[in-house]
Amino acid sequence: MLLIDGKKTSEEIKSEIGASVAQIKEKGGKSPHLAAILVGNDGASQTYVGAKVKACEQVGFESTLVRLEETVTEEELLKVVEGINQNDEIDGLIVQLPLPKHISVEKVTNKIKPEKDVDGFTPANVGRMTLGWPAYVAATPYGIVELLKRYNIDTAGKHCVVIGRSHIVGSPMSILMARNEYPGNCTVTLTHSRTQNLSEITKTADILIVAIGKPEFVTADMVKEGATVIDVGIHRIADASKKSGFKLIGDVKFDEVAAKVAAITPVPGGVGPMTIASLLYNTLLAAEGKVYSK
Repeated sequence: MLLIDGKKTSEEIKSEIGASVAQIKEKGGKSPHLAAILVGNDGASQTYVGAKVKACEQVGFESTLVRLEETVTEEELLKVVEGINQNDEIDGLIVQLPLPKHISVEKVTNKIKPEKDVDGFTPANVGRMTLGWPAYVAATPYGIVELLKRYNIDTAGKHCVVIGRSHIVGSPMSILMARNEYPGNCTVTLTHSRTQNLSEITKTADILIVAIGKPEFVTADMVKEGATVIDVGIHRIADASKKSGFKLIGDVKFDEVAAKVAAITPVPGGVGPMTIASLLYNTLLAAEGKVYSK
């Protein structure tokens, strides 16, 4: 069984990005600059944004963190986004989700300039990705594609089953795995909460990508012998035996599934670290103008 190590791979990617930044500086260019907007005091969001800021420092990026109160109005937030859109010193912009209920995620996402949308969430980037044009691909799907590539997982002609149809992971993943390039050229089945006979479908998967948001949902009897399993889920579960008082698990029951498959990502240390590495890579592309110049 091959353990697909996202932590190790993400460090390799960050090292490559850091080398690119050093070359940019040697030629007299400026460091790539990522801005993040954080609304409110959600603990998980603060942790995620903090990790992104730290990763920027690690690779030599500039970073700006804009903190706004939970009570900020939609209009005020949109003005902040537009200000960053117009700031030529900033290459990439992310707005950390979730947002307070009184703010439209659609309006805020649509306000972000596509050339700075390093999260890959705007209609322009989703559309370009769907058409196979140069685009900023959402960080988690891009991270999964990069893992498959760097671990030389054969995808051509394989049956890929995706569990979960979110706009952030499942839907773009299904498009990327079906495209006419590597990794890709799969026959893809996109499953979701209304899919009937789900386990019968998953048992036919050569590549199973699980992004359903349910702890240990996928068990060994749902998986084909010798399959590749990518677990996108992450859940914090109480565990008195741990010093922290909790443990992290995924959407896949790791121990029993790992014994049956050819390759699998762990949780933690699988897809998660790749998301931040992919975000940094998109920001580097934005700084170099390599997406929207084509």
